[in-house]
This record gives sequence, C-alpha cells and structure tokens, in this order.
Amino acid sequence: MQTPPPGAGAKPRSPEYRVAVDSLRGLRQDLFHDAFAYRPLARRSTSGRFLRRLPARPREYAAWAPHALIILAALITLLLSSASVDTGGLAPLMVPLTVLPVLMTMTRPVGAFWLSMAATPITGMFGSGWGQWPWQAGSFACHLTVLTVVAIRTRPRTAGWMWALTALYALVADTGTGPNDMYGTNSGPMLVLSAMILLCVTVWHVRRHAEQEVTAQLTVTAHERSRRTLLEERTTIARELHDVVAHHMSVVAIQAEAAPYRVDNPPPELEKAFATIRENAVAALTELRRVLGVVRAEDYEAPDAPQPTLADLDGLLANVREAGLTVDKAVTGAVRELPQGVELSAYRIVQEALSNSLRHAPGATARVEIGYVLGGLGLRIVNGPPPNPSLIKPSPGAGHGITGMRERVSMLNGEMTAGGTDDGGYEVTVFLPVTLPDEDDA
Repeated sequence: MQTPPPGAGAKPRSPEYRVAVDSLRGLRQDLFHDAFAYRPLARRSTSGRFLRRLPARPREYAAWAPHALIILAALITLLLSSASVDTGGLAPLMVPLTVLPVLMTMTRPVGAFWLSMAATPITGMFGSGWGQWPWQAGSFACHLTVLTVVAIRTRPRTAGWMWALTALYALVADTGTGPNDMYGTNSGPMLVLSAMILLCVTVWHVRRHAEQEVTAQLTVTAHERSRRTLLEERTTIARELHDVVAHHMSVVAIQAEAAPYRVDNPPPELEKAFATIRENAVAALTELRRVLGVVRAEDYEAPDAPQPTLADLDGLLANVREAGLTVDKAVTGAVRELPQGVELSAYRIVQEALSNSLRHAPGATARVEIGYVLGGLGLRIVNGPPPNPSLIKPSPGAGHGITGMRERVSMLNGEMTAGGTDDGGYEVTVFLPVTLPDEDDA
C-alpha cells in the first residue's frame, strides 16, 4: 500500500486565497514585525547641488534640517492640542499624546504610527471643539505628520497599509457614537488629505528609485565601456605584437636555415649552431601563435600540442646548454604530478630566469633547484657572475621578465624573491603553494 505524499489530499487554494494570505503576510511584515525597532533618522546629505555651495558651518546645520522640521511640526501640534482640549481634570495630560508620536518618528517610525492611532480616540474624548470627531485638531495634525514622515522613511506598501488602517478606524468611529456625532465628522478631510499626501510621497519614492536604478545602470555601463575599451586596446597591441614578432622570427628561422648553404664547407659546429637558432626561432614562433593567435582571428584554432610541464625541463636545459650556458639541475623531495597551472608556471619561471642569465650574464654558470615539499613546490634559479664582465657586454632587455614571473606567482598566491647574490650573480626563489586532496575534501 502506497502512502500518499504529504499535502497530496489537500484542497488546492484559489488565487484569491493566496492573494489574501500574501496581503496579510505583508501587513504583518510592514506594521507588526519589529514595529518599535530603533531606526534613527539619518542626517541629510550635504553633497547636493545647492548645499555643497554653502559655507562649512551653515552646511553642517543644514544636515539637521529633517530633524528641525519634525520638531517644528511637533510644536504646531502642541499649540493646536492646547487650544482644543478642556482645561479641567486630566485634559492637559492628554496634550503630550499628540506630540510624542510626532517626535517618535525620528527614532521608531512604525511605532509612532501605532501610538498615534492609540492616542486618537483618547484625545477625542477630551476635545472641546464641535465637528472634531474622531480627530481633534491636535490629533488631526499629529496623524497627518506621522503618516507623512513614516511614508517617507518606509516603502510605499507600508504607506498603503497605514492609510487602510486609518480608513478602517474612521469607518468604525463614524458608525459608533462620538461626542460630536450630531455635528458631523472630519474623517472625510483626513482620508482625502492623507491620500493626497501619501500619493505624492509614493510618486517621490518611485522617482527616486528610478533615478537610483538609472545611476546604477549608468555606472555599470561606464564600467563595461571602460573594460571594453581596455580589452580592445589589449587586442590591438596583441595583434600588432603578433604580426611584428611573428614576421621577424620567421625571417630569423629562414635565414638560419639558409646560412650554412652560403658558406663553402661550413664546420659542423657552425651548422649545429644555425640549426639550434632555427629550432629556437620556430619554437618561439609556435609559442607566440599559441598565446596571441586567438586575437588575430575569430576562427583561430589553438594547436593541439600540450603546454609544457616540469617533465619537459630537461629539454629546456639541453637547449640552454647548447646556447652556451652551463646549467645544473637538482631535484629534492618526492616527485609527483602537480596541477597544470603550477606545472606551466614553474616551467615558464625557470625558462625566463635562464633567459635572463643568458642575456645579462653570458658565459656564467647556473643552477636550477626544484623542491617538492608537503605544501607546494619550491624553485631556486641562481647564476654566477659573468667570467669577464669587462669584455662581454650583456644583452639589453625590456625589464618585463621579473614582472612576468611575479604576476605568475601572484596568480597562484605564491611567494617570490629576486635579487643579486654576494658573489655578483643573481638569484630567483619561488614558492608555489599546492593544496592537498584531503584539504579540498575538508
């Protein structure tokens, strides 16, 4: 016997029922949940078009303008309340009930609305003016002020709920028996005036929200435009670099291949040197097209050759030795396969460091140390001083090698130091962190 899933036998709710439930949920969220929460009124921004032109002291005072207006409204409410209540008994004690909700809008706006609603029937019982039911003059001004300030400080839906509860109270009060029911009520003026005020505040909210959305969209558009411009500039530079360098490297490869045929009986060393030059030129051209070819044409297809790793380091060292640099390699720790990004970055760092040794210290000796440690990979590439620095002029460089190595290390959250040694050589030390599999699982 199969058990029906929970709720399978429940009667489907109508759309009207769901709308009513959502409305009650919104009412509870807007006017009941944390109704008396402390929400202080913020000072006005002084970065506007007119306020920022004022001197420092008046501009500081202008920031408190909203608070001053609320205090002024509270004083007006106090005067109206004092003139519309009886002078004997407990009547004077009812006057603060019309002032406190106005002042309370600066700290607890929703709570101020509820206090105004509770104070209205109490103050109405002590009113002396005819035709002032259910709102006395002070309560009338108090409730309008509270509705306006709370609507400004909250969202339009809250203003709608406040007006609906005000209308409900007016309906109940008018159908009952009040002190001045024979002279009419002022519920109509209250509902009309409050509806007009809340409508204006709602329009202000909608316009302000639209302006904020437009400003945010303009900011995003400007950022995207700047980013697109930067990418276009980089694409242009990459295309020019691809065209220029590819042309010259192609010329170097062709001339190196044809050079042995221009000399009668060239020695084997010369042929080997030209073959090495051609191989290096072709390899550099392939690497260049792999990196920059994607921006040369939209339908560019990357070569299928894999990216170099530390396993290809022996070939790099052999190539460097043929170029005239004496280099040794030392590996410590348990050799293991590392992530592709770490392998490629380590290979490129060693390649760039040895290229710098060839360029700036021709004829020197170099040493490459690779350490497989528990938390990552350590590299140390050090070269000695050139044997005859006064006779050999180092090849000039653009100075981007060290910067490129630092960018690769920073991308992998590693550490790098580079600087001269005591004997006049140069040393590059790098640590690339590698997260262990059990650390990823944790």
